[in-house]
Amino acid sequence: MITIIDCGTNNLGSMANMLNKIGQTSRIASAPDQLEEATKIIVPGVGSFDAGMQKLTQSGMIPLLNRKVIEERVPTLGICLGMHLMTRSSEEGMLPGLGWVAANTVRFNQVADPNLRVPHMGWNAVAIPDDNPVFKGVPRDSYFYFVHSYYADPSDDSWIVGTTDYGGKFTSVLSKDNVVATQFHPEKSGAVGLQLYDNFMKTFVLGNA
Repeated sequence: MITIIDCGTNNLGSMANMLNKIGQTSRIASAPDQLEEATKIIVPGVGSFDAGMQKLTQSGMIPLLNRKVIEERVPTLGICLGMHLMTRSSEEGMLPGLGWVAANTVRFNQVADPNLRVPHMGWNAVAIPDDNPVFKGVPRDSYFYFVHSYYADPSDDSWIVGTTDYGGKFTSVLSKDNVVATQFHPEKSGAVGLQLYDNFMKTFVLGNA
């Protein structure tokens, strides 16, 4: 069962609708018993880091999420705030993150570039390798939709799959083993976003991502 994790965000419906467009049914999990049968996990996100972590903590899902993602290797996709929640910490908040990704979440540096507009909002390109299965069938000159003030800064470069230029290069796609995370919103990115969701559903297999 494709399971969308309720982090207290407001884009759960749009994500479910996009999955319907590629012929996939899904359920929203806000409690541990709704997560048990997950064979694919999506951690969405529009909102603040601490609010998302508080929602996950209060739901009681974190221990089971850790088991599913780390031990059972359930294919997991994080989007925007969901990507940040997967990291160890965020400059946006005080709470620790889930720690699935060897990264910390940082804010765009307006001190270094006072003319940089934050949040980064709108369409931008993603530089991706030729052979990455997440982007199979996606033209290399494709643009994706972003809206964010923070981004994941990996301490392990092997996590980096895609980068984007905005006041300098930042990591916009992370992937390793059974975990994929995008800073952009596939559900707001039209046909290329649909293709990415379809690739995630078809390419990543439970326990053997």
